[in-house]
Amino acid sequence: MSSFSSLGGSLDFDRDVPLSDRLKVFKSTNYDPESYVTTHCSNLSEKEIRHLCMHLVSLKKASAEEMRKSVYANYASFIRTSREISDLEGELVSLKNLLSSRANIIHSIADGVRVESLNDRTDYGEDAVHFEDREPTKTDKWLSQYLEDLEVLLAERRVEEALAALDEGENVAEEARESGSMTPSAFLSLGNSIMENRQKLADQLAESTCQPSINGFELRSSVQAMKQLGDGPRAHTVLLKCHEQKLHRNMQSLNPSSHGTAYITALSRLVFSTIAQAANDSLAIFSDEPAFTSELVTWAVNQTHAFAQLVKKNVVAAPAASGCLRIVAESVHISLEHCLLLEDRGLALCPTLLKIFKPYLEQALTANLKRIELCTAAIAASDNWSLTYPPVAGRSWGGSAGSSVGFQQKLSSSAHRFNTMIQELCEDIGSLEILQLSEQALEGVLHSFNSFVNLMINAFPSSAETENLEGTGRRIVNLAETETQQLSLLANAVLLADELLPRGTIKFCSNTRSGDQSRRASEKRPPEQRELKRRLQRFVDQLRDSFCRQHALELIFTDDGGVRLSADIYLSMDESTAQPEWFPSPIYQELFVKLTRLASIASDVFVGRERFGTVLLMRLTETVILWFSEDQNFWEELEAGQRSLGPLGLQQFYLDMEFVILFSSQGRYLSRNLHQVMKNVISRAIEAVQANGIDPFSVLPEDEWFADVAQIAIKMLTGPPSFEGDRDGSSPTAKSVSSVHSHGST
Repeated sequence: MSSFSSLGGSLDFDRDVPLSDRLKVFKSTNYDPESYVTTHCSNLSEKEIRHLCMHLVSLKKASAEEMRKSVYANYASFIRTSREISDLEGELVSLKNLLSSRANIIHSIADGVRVESLNDRTDYGEDAVHFEDREPTKTDKWLSQYLEDLEVLLAERRVEEALAALDEGENVAEEARESGSMTPSAFLSLGNSIMENRQKLADQLAESTCQPSINGFELRSSVQAMKQLGDGPRAHTVLLKCHEQKLHRNMQSLNPSSHGTAYITALSRLVFSTIAQAANDSLAIFSDEPAFTSELVTWAVNQTHAFAQLVKKNVVAAPAASGCLRIVAESVHISLEHCLLLEDRGLALCPTLLKIFKPYLEQALTANLKRIELCTAAIAASDNWSLTYPPVAGRSWGGSAGSSVGFQQKLSSSAHRFNTMIQELCEDIGSLEILQLSEQALEGVLHSFNSFVNLMINAFPSSAETENLEGTGRRIVNLAETETQQLSLLANAVLLADELLPRGTIKFCSNTRSGDQSRRASEKRPPEQRELKRRLQRFVDQLRDSFCRQHALELIFTDDGGVRLSADIYLSMDESTAQPEWFPSPIYQELFVKLTRLASIASDVFVGRERFGTVLLMRLTETVILWFSEDQNFWEELEAGQRSLGPLGLQQFYLDMEFVILFSSQGRYLSRNLHQVMKNVISRAIEAVQANGIDPFSVLPEDEWFADVAQIAIKMLTGPPSFEGDRDGSSPTAKSVSSVHSHGST
């Protein structure tokens, strides 16, 4: 690898040496590529040579890509300069032909005429008379016949024979110049005639190419003849002009008012096939000369631009403004498919199309998203929030034909409509990978889902953020009055966020992946999908928090604004002379009943997503407990109020907390955070009793007592239990109560 390192280091790896110094060896006039490679690569192994070749190929590709970027960055200047060079080359060719003819005439005059001093005008007149009186020579006769035949050939438009005659005349003129066999006047006449007839024949050929009846073979033959006549720049321009005229004639037969897809297909096929044919003719006749290639590229760009403007006017503009994204996407997709076929011929015209079409696609996307929001809001105004299977499927329902989900998942009517429209949008955008609209489309989907979630938040009867009042600027939405309807709102959100929307957006989230990348993407979510799901989940959390806040407020506050849970519940127990009946406080009974009822409904609503139902109940329980654990009025009255917390109040408080811990643990929605919070508030209550000089552990029963009482309360609240046989005091409750009484009496 040492030799390869030295060779590579001289080119690229030695970063400390300036680039100009590294390239000096190649700038030298004595540089010999073969000797250079032999010197540096003689000791390379096959593997090292292969590595070097791969390195050079990558450098070549990078150079070509850099060249292409540079050309497109300065495309206007490049085309303008190429056009000027093409015109200049044409003028140089014409000037060369003129100078060549003039040089032939001058040489002939210099070789065949001896110029002598003329003393007076009388001698010149005598020579002229003598010249006119002489007999025409054989050369003069040939010249006269030649000129007459050439005129006939041109008049009869016998191009091939005329070209051969012109070539013959040039050969004769060259031979006469060298041998001096032709008089100066004859030589001059021959030269002028050849020039004039060349120009005349070129004009005839140019005129013939403009005829509508000319076919492809005749066109190529005429252009080839013009090139042979030395009028190459004009011939190439005529070639392109003829193809353009033919294109315009064929376009007149197309009807823009016909079906948009059919019109776009026919028009794009016609335009780009014409460009392809022009490129083939140009390459066949003029090879790849830079001046002609530049003119061809300029012409092709102009034709593509005109095509895009025509499509924009007749097909794209109106649907883009109204949000008909599918029509716009299909039109662009068809155009790009035909345009991409020209890249094999070296014509990259897609940037021209994209520059014109992309703003209209973005406009259509924005309008389509707005239409989705308006349509969803309109249906939500009358949605009864009952979950049903999809109606007759549209173009896309978020699942493939063989999928067990997508076609069997239940949503409300507005959620079904929202999903259908989003899936159609994703399908349309997903077919246009080259436009790179993925990020904008993703943001649009997220914004639309956020709007739909806000609609569902408004559907909660006691939403604190929005009210369903006309004239307030807020959307009118049908209220979800029952708990089943409210859980259906959450089912809508979680199914859309977890499955349907990510499945739809995968069409354009991973459109740049192919082959192994697509296979890996199917095994592991791409980064865009992971970020999308995180952001969707945040919107679902907002809806879930609104649900929990509403039900927590229903538990905590009364209809008239009073608080159900106050410190007086526990402070008054030690002031009463009545025997306490140990049972959880009413608010916690209601919490248990509500959670039990919600768990039963959730088992039917969140089919296949039981984890979400569990988390929902966990969050609702946390919301209630956290509220009173952070209620300063409650704790100030309990800890520093005029009345102190006594043993019975502490025992009731302890029982309430153990009751919540028990039923939330049995329901599997006891989180670590909730458990810790409840332990903390128990400790805080114990400290409040200790502050009054009472040993709480001497007045509290054993933990088994709290567990037994809480378990019996759960049984009583979930169904009518049988307490026969407990009258003898053998039940856990009776035993526990009697033991507490006996403990309290001592």
